[in-house]
Amino acid sequence: MQRILIIEDDPKIAQHLQAYIQKYGFASSIVDDFDHVMEHFQKYKPDLVLLDINLPSYDGYYWCRQIRKQSICPVIFISARVGEMDQVMALENGGDDFITKPFHPEIVIAKIRSQLRRAYGEYAVQVEERVLELEGLQLYPERLKLTVKDKAVPLSKREADLIESLIERYPRVAGREDLLEKLWDDQMYVDENTLNVNITRVRKKFEAVGMKGAVETVRGVGYRLNISRIKGEGQ
Repeated sequence: MQRILIIEDDPKIAQHLQAYIQKYGFASSIVDDFDHVMEHFQKYKPDLVLLDINLPSYDGYYWCRQIRKQSICPVIFISARVGEMDQVMALENGGDDFITKPFHPEIVIAKIRSQLRRAYGEYAVQVEERVLELEGLQLYPERLKLTVKDKAVPLSKREADLIESLIERYPRVAGREDLLEKLWDDQMYVDENTLNVNITRVRKKFEAVGMKGAVETVRGVGYRLNISRIKGEGQ
């Protein structure tokens, strides 16, 4: 059963949407803690998101950008805003469609079905999953997983991004500026300390799969993978 996540701060509208969605055979969940939207998203793993624009703390545009860092699932904005610029902003920030309030439930269901078909059904483009391999190491960027031989460890999005850069640059050094740019978030300033913290986390993930010392510091330049550690030598 396909899962729909409803991010709407009006309880009546959210419950109305949920009742109608479930009537048509979809599973659904309503976000009720708007300080932890992404935690709910990660736990529920929806196939599609219905997203309001006017939300507490951060607006729907912000949350759509956060979702896009982790998933390509369809996002349909539902909002009382009717201006053309609002619809442009929704699409520019990663949305797939836009429905204005008040809405007819049949329109919502039709758009949900349309987006699900495009993403997963008969109209979906079949794309092979990316896998980066290097001497027995496999990085699955979309799955956020690192494997070495018979060991595997989950990754955060930032950890996966850093490991991807290290693999792509190997055997060259991945410069600090390049890695900082990789971590850059348009809502957050990323400084040297942020990079240091994330490199430490990456090292711990390598250690979890038996690769202590896999990331070398090249003083004044950046970081480089130690291929002997990937091969399991010199440990």
